[in-house]
Amino acid sequence: MKTHLRLTAIVLLLGIFCGVSRGEDNQPPPGFRALFNGKDHSGWKGLLRSPYDNPLRRAELSPEKLAALQEEADEVMRQHWRVEDGILKFDGKGRSLVSVEEFGDFELWVDWKITAGGDSGIYLRGTPQVQIWDPARHPEGSGGLYNNRKHPSKPAVCADRPVGEWNTFRIRMIGEKVSVWLNGRLVVDDVVMENYWERNRPIFPVGPIELQAHGSPIEFRNIFIREIPRTGP
Repeated sequence: MKTHLRLTAIVLLLGIFCGVSRGEDNQPPPGFRALFNGKDHSGWKGLLRSPYDNPLRRAELSPEKLAALQEEADEVMRQHWRVEDGILKFDGKGRSLVSVEEFGDFELWVDWKITAGGDSGIYLRGTPQVQIWDPARHPEGSGGLYNNRKHPSKPAVCADRPVGEWNTFRIRMIGEKVSVWLNGRLVVDDVVMENYWERNRPIFPVGPIELQAHGSPIEFRNIFIREIPRTGP
């Protein structure tokens, strides 16, 4: 009986540590909402072609030009990002997938699975990136803020599961700082995420979530977000 109670307590603590307790796939837990519905591309759009993959360049576009470029980007998206059995699957070609909504401070939960040699990432506020890659090629593991130059860019530990298995990110972003848990282990602890697009300025206050296309297949599911109200400017 005592052993059973201890195991139950451990399970509950793990659930608290991971931040959410999930049931069915693509069904958000309390306090979160789904960014991916498990059925179609609702809430997502294609990334504009270069050089308009840069948010600063996008901001310069006229509404008419932006609409035309977005139509082309969405067509590319539909060719290379498909939904199958509740999973968002990228075939390794085409461009990144972008959330229609933009976010400030938030907590993001997402499952991902790569193939051997895979390389991808998750852009926060439209900025690269929380790294995803094959730990056999990159022993430091996934979860680091890859494009940081001044602040730490590598994860504290390698917490990846073997290629072909599902991994889970919990990402919390408040202000400029990001924390990342990978499979329940803290790999990035409140680190400033630098602005890749404007190195001399802080990261943008708001922006979309992007699932990076980087030339290799990847799958995503259970993409949940909880927006965190800001208490200051």
